[in-house]
Amino acid sequence: MRHGYAGTGPGAITPDGCAVELYSRLPVRDEPDVIAAAVPAGAHILELGSGVGRITHALLDRGFTVTAVDESPEMLERVRGARTLCASIETLDLDETFDVVLLASFLVHSGDIEVRRGMLRVCARHLADGGCVLIQREGADYHTDLPRERVDPTGFTLRMVSSDPMGDGVHSVRAEYAFPDATWTQTFLARPLTEEQFEEALAEAGLKVDRYLTEDGVWARAVRSQR
Repeated sequence: MRHGYAGTGPGAITPDGCAVELYSRLPVRDEPDVIAAAVPAGAHILELGSGVGRITHALLDRGFTVTAVDESPEMLERVRGARTLCASIETLDLDETFDVVLLASFLVHSGDIEVRRGMLRVCARHLADGGCVLIQREGADYHTDLPRERVDPTGFTLRMVSSDPMGDGVHSVRAEYAFPDATWTQTFLARPLTEEQFEEALAEAGLKVDRYLTEDGVWARAVRSQR
């Protein structure tokens, strides 16, 4: 387990504290709709951090081709219908480019700045001419008004238990997922980013925001900066 990351509950736990069985149960939300509205039909998507394929499978159903990348072989075993690659995102170097690179699950908020920089460089490196990067950000209130909980219509309760400052802009976040038959917890490190900080991070990698895709700014579409 990575320092600062932990997970509890039934089944395999990945190095960043994610439970494979938990992620297999979580429902897909509006992510595929947001993505489909922002990219060309039938685009080839490089999905970084695909997990068990929660978004992957919904994109395949919409006619996209997906290459799913994750560092966990246990996660990738659950992916069906997509090409899968087991690798660390921040060091990925394929000899190919894609119409769309997808960095969801708030991965841009990695607590380690160098990991974030590596991920964004990978996004830029694998982007075809005229392509775009779609990035999911934390909401403005992600680290505030805690603890809070939300009861999901599918029958589980998500509790955001705490977000404790650890210094150098990093927070230790603890979440709990309570199902009728099992409970999982996840502790991870996250670095909140203002919109300005987010755009500066993109600029370091030669990217810029083309537009924000949702009113809350959680989803952003980025393209290569003009050189």
